[in-house]
Amino acid sequence: MLKVRLLKQLDRYLGNAAVFLLGKPLPVAGRAPRNILFIRPGGIGDAVLLLRAIRLVKAKYPACTITVLAERRNAAIFSFCSAVTRILLYDRISDLRAIVRGGFDVVIDTEQWHRLSAVVARLTGAPLLIGFATNNRKRLFTHAIAYSHETYEGESFLALLKPLGILPPDDPELSLDIPPQAVANVEKKLAVLAGKSYIVLFPGASIPERRWGTKKFQELARRIHELGFPVVVVGGRDDESAGNDIVSGGPGFNFAGKTSLAETAALLAHSRLLITGDSGLLHIAAELKVPTVSLFGPGIEKKWAPRDARHIVLNRQLDCSPCTRFGSTPKCRIGARCLELITVDDVENAIRRILG
Repeated sequence: MLKVRLLKQLDRYLGNAAVFLLGKPLPVAGRAPRNILFIRPGGIGDAVLLLRAIRLVKAKYPACTITVLAERRNAAIFSFCSAVTRILLYDRISDLRAIVRGGFDVVIDTEQWHRLSAVVARLTGAPLLIGFATNNRKRLFTHAIAYSHETYEGESFLALLKPLGILPPDDPELSLDIPPQAVANVEKKLAVLAGKSYIVLFPGASIPERRWGTKKFQELARRIHELGFPVVVVGGRDDESAGNDIVSGGPGFNFAGKTSLAETAALLAHSRLLITGDSGLLHIAAELKVPTVSLFGPGIEKKWAPRDARHIVLNRQLDCSPCTRFGSTPKCRIGARCLELITVDDVENAIRRILG
């Protein structure tokens, strides 16, 4: 398996050269597409926000086959979408070969910046190639779509469907299909709560600059317990130790490292609300119509925060924030003060507002 870091290095050193060598394709008019490819490297959040666009394509072309080229770290999300026919891995050489030989009618590259995915799209030889015009990668598409950091990412993905004549509906349906077995597994785990409504905490983050802190989550768990709600901590194996600290003293249960992504989604679906940083689980909860309190600092709130009244975003709006661009966050020299300044009181007050 190719590693994520290696993919970025390949993009950096080979991407520009490949863009100029391949050149701009010419669009070819044809029949209704039968074989469509979505390219989605990156994390869980982007993958979740892409699902609605995939469903809309399937609704317009119900007979088409939809393939998603993803990374191992986000591929499981696409198994939650019945519109997806096949999932291949961007970081597996054999799958890349299959993509190039795939015979696609339409390729939609949803990567926002890096060029390697645009190169893969161009190599498919598809007559219709769609992607974001964020740099010279636009040369490789028949239809290059404008991209803005001021636009919610789900809307940016929907803009990629305009060359197909697809417009977003006014009242979108849920885009997540949680596997029934995951739901059944979670119902067994939740038996310990004896039917009590619970609140989910996700203390994890992909980088230190996005972590609010275990001690703050621990104090928050105690206060939530005093409000009459047990807490359920979720996350990966890296979050298991923090989860044990957060629930020490009896305010809840630590499921971090003990559930699959599908089971975590099922836990969220049953919950009263989620408290998290800017994370993939935030977007899963939003898709499931679960209220959230999200902690923003490095990330761009306009682009990544949920939009409706179910959700409360806490953001100190420091002069140096947001600092993340195209998935890259610089190392913070002031200890991520944008998150440090968000207090436990702030979060508790937001929770009380949601609980009414």
